[in-house]
Amino acid sequence: MSIEEILKEVAEIFVDVLDNEDIQLSMDTTANDIEEWDSLSHIMLIVAIEKHFKIKFSSVEINGFKNVGELCKTVEAKLN
Repeated sequence: MSIEEILKEVAEIFVDVLDNEDIQLSMDTTANDIEEWDSLSHIMLIVAIEKHFKIKFSSVEINGFKNVGELCKTVEAKLN
């Protein structure tokens, strides 16, 4: 699965979990860019992404994500 495909699927998860059709994700998107993305929704997003891709993130990985791109690259690494 390519990084672009992962980003597209992650974007769909963000729209669903945050209940906002207007969210446009890029690899550089951070929590500061999306009003609904707070600490509670972050946990919900991580759980939804783990379920969708059938992977598990470590707490170190989760705490290390600086933007959506890093999250997507970690998903890609776990799928390969």
